[in-house]
Amino acid sequence: MGQLFLLVMLALGGSAIAGSVKIINQGNEALVETIGRYNGRKLKPGLNFVTPFLDRVVYKETIREKVLDIPPQQCITRDNVSISVDAVVYWRILDMAKAYYKVENLRTAMVNMVLTQIRAEMGKMELDETFTARSEINEVLLRELDIATDPWGVKVTRVELRDIVPSKAVQDSMELQMAAERRKRAAILTSEGEREASVNAARGAAEAQVLEAEARQKSSILAAEAEQKALVLKAQAERQERVLKAQGTAEAIQIIARTINGDADAQNALQFLLAQNYLEMGMHIGSSNSSKVMFMDPRSIPASIEGMRSIISDASDASPAAPPANPLKDLGL
Repeated sequence: MGQLFLLVMLALGGSAIAGSVKIINQGNEALVETIGRYNGRKLKPGLNFVTPFLDRVVYKETIREKVLDIPPQQCITRDNVSISVDAVVYWRILDMAKAYYKVENLRTAMVNMVLTQIRAEMGKMELDETFTARSEINEVLLRELDIATDPWGVKVTRVELRDIVPSKAVQDSMELQMAAERRKRAAILTSEGEREASVNAARGAAEAQVLEAEARQKSSILAAEAEQKALVLKAQAERQERVLKAQGTAEAIQIIARTINGDADAQNALQFLLAQNYLEMGMHIGSSNSSKVMFMDPRSIPASIEGMRSIISDASDASPAAPPANPLKDLGL
């Protein structure tokens, strides 16, 4: 009998000792109540001991960040369009005691809170705004949920709307609207392309005309410059020809003058040649095709010959030492 009692006591003592040892994993915490009352004791990660039959672990939860999946729900926008919205919420427990004692079912309370906030925010916006202002909606939901869940010891770190799906009728209307918008944009782009092509063609034609006018102007300038140069060269050539001819005539006169000064028969021969040339000139004028009338006084021929003879006599009487006259100066060259 004593041995049986001893065995019972050993079994109860072993179970009590085993029940007093609590191992908490890393990232978790546990709340301990003493005789049904919470005195602020928490079990930290690692090996912990509690009083058998007096202390009891009532709540154990992780303090790591968790993901709360919000199911799709129907919302009505400000312009009375029905849409289906779902979301995902990232959150973590900061105060384990508040999470257990301030709300009965934390996860259910948070799901309902998120659904309520989503409906409220969607009701403030029109359908088009819900697609373009998703980032703003996420920020508003994050701020509102963080404030609402603070009494529960919960920190909401992030809220993301996943899908915003309008009803089938709204989707069909949006597709028709987008198709019409695409056709409108295509027509606008086509007209802008045609206008730009016309502008480019007109601009190209204008530039071509300008270039052609500039080319003609440049060609005219070059032709005028070439013609002017040709006239200058021609005038220089004619001037040089006259100079050379005058120089040749002057030299011939000087040679004749020197010859006449040295020979008396040469003077008579020169007089004869002058008279002969004078007569030949009259015959040449008379034999030309054009009709001409030439009056010549036979008595003037000896007088002309006598005048030429006096010029030659004066030239022969001139001093041989005197320099010969410059015939170019006498001709005005």
